[in-house]
Amino acid sequence: MFFKKSIIALTGLFLCIFLIVHLSANCILLLPKDIARDLYNSYSTTLRESLFIKIIAYVLYLSILLHVVYALLITLRNRKAKSQHYSINNFRENSSWASQNMGLLGVIILLFILVHLANFWARIKLGIGENIGLDANGHVNVYEVTYGLFQNIYFVMFYTVLMIPLGLHLNHGLKSAFMTLGFYHKKGLRILAKTSLIYATIMTVGFGIIPFILFFK
Repeated sequence: MFFKKSIIALTGLFLCIFLIVHLSANCILLLPKDIARDLYNSYSTTLRESLFIKIIAYVLYLSILLHVVYALLITLRNRKAKSQHYSINNFRENSSWASQNMGLLGVIILLFILVHLANFWARIKLGIGENIGLDANGHVNVYEVTYGLFQNIYFVMFYTVLMIPLGLHLNHGLKSAFMTLGFYHKKGLRILAKTSLIYATIMTVGFGIIPFILFFK
């Protein structure tokens, strides 16, 4: 059990770091259109051609897979022991809604990831769907794929609303990850709780507002 929770914690922390990098890159989209196009396409080309980034990408895919599989196993195990767990630990009285529903939040986020991969990874990496042209510098025009997607208000709403369960998942998950790995310093936990909330808020607002900005750009 501890091994599974440790895997969830370590992969979760890695994914948290990835989200920081991903959001930082997405901020390029907020620049004036011509500048954003050149920088974003150049950045995307660098990612696709870098051997180091390719290795990191495989680590990312593996992390998502392990995080989902082990979280599912623990969720199913907890459901089986649900009544006994509640009666002994007063679980519902001592935990937040997010902690009680991490499985549900995880499923919603997984569905979001699948849609996200279909919209970007499948088109750009696998060439599925409409052909993607090149920009003036000869780079695959990933910017136009992103910009075009967020000219559809339904996709904008989908991406924005789905950031709410992501934020809830991150806020509880980040705290839980450190505690699983043995971080129990009393004052440190208070700082960690505030840090988790700030981090989750930045990720939620950051990823959630960019589609709207692009829609009205």
